[in-house]
Amino acid sequence: MDFARGESDEIIAETIGRFAADELRPRLREFESARMVGESVRERFAALGFEALDIAEQAGGAGLGLLARVRTNRLLAEVDAGAALALDRFAPAIYVVEEFGGVEILKSLAPDFGRSKVRFALVMDHDAGAVAGARVAGQVAWTPAARADVLVGLGPQGAWVLQEGFAFEPVRGAALHAAGASSVRFDGTPILTWHDPLRAARALARIRVYYASLILGVLSDAAGFSRGYALDRVAFGKPIAHHQALAFLIVDMFVAVERLGLLIEDAARAIDAGEGRAIGAAAAAFVDAVEASRFIGPNGVQILGGHGFMRDFPVEKAMRDCRALGLLAGGCDAAREQAGAALAATISERSVA
Repeated sequence: MDFARGESDEIIAETIGRFAADELRPRLREFESARMVGESVRERFAALGFEALDIAEQAGGAGLGLLARVRTNRLLAEVDAGAALALDRFAPAIYVVEEFGGVEILKSLAPDFGRSKVRFALVMDHDAGAVAGARVAGQVAWTPAARADVLVGLGPQGAWVLQEGFAFEPVRGAALHAAGASSVRFDGTPILTWHDPLRAARALARIRVYYASLILGVLSDAAGFSRGYALDRVAFGKPIAHHQALAFLIVDMFVAVERLGLLIEDAARAIDAGEGRAIGAAAAAFVDAVEASRFIGPNGVQILGGHGFMRDFPVEKAMRDCRALGLLAGGCDAAREQAGAALAATISERSVA
């Protein structure tokens, strides 16, 4: 397995890192209060060419694959995962369309890609694909988006696409503020419907890796900030990071981040290569992301003590954002079941061999 990065990867990382530092971090609280990212920042992000980073070249995208997207997500989420969601007006909904419809469907939607204000949104609909071509109706209590022009529903059996017949109602969100927060009602006849459980599972795998990469970015920043704070704060004559118990905890936090990063990149590579293990690898990466957030998030707050609960410091935001991201893509329990099933199947195959 080769985790080396090429020259183009380094250029993307440098460009996105600079954009996040210059455009997002100084206005972080402003975007949170407004529950949206400023239009000028959106336009600059689009001008960099990262909106369609992983959309097929034949459909007008860059065609760089999921691996490039998750690396970009990590860098943006190290500043604000909510802003990362707000800036990406296609994913993860576009993964469903691409998985089921292929390049031809993406090409039919290509004019929308060129319209800077057109946004796609994803909802998890358990009944999607159960009756192909039927009218769809339902409600999602919360999604991290303020609006959408194209709504995509994904369930275990299939998917659908609506261009009308849905409404976003603003709700008060507890996290990911810059992305917005809405409940969604939908009731209409889809322009596209599909029934294919395997494609649904593959689309969900890509979505899980997408959200896991955002969690990774949040945790990377939280672990780094906690370490810096522990090195600066002095107790009993030395930085609290030099006390053994805390030093071990900080090391464990960084190990969790690095382990998660390797799992996510491995799953992204498997998906890009079309490997059969991709579905299980994506589920495992998502589970590990949620488990890592439950370890790093609260401990990051505890390292800061009372300061950890104040908005002056980013660790309380990191804990909330990670909890919210872990509720997406069908949640952690479903991913755990799928990862366990994939592991059991692998063990069974090896024992037979």
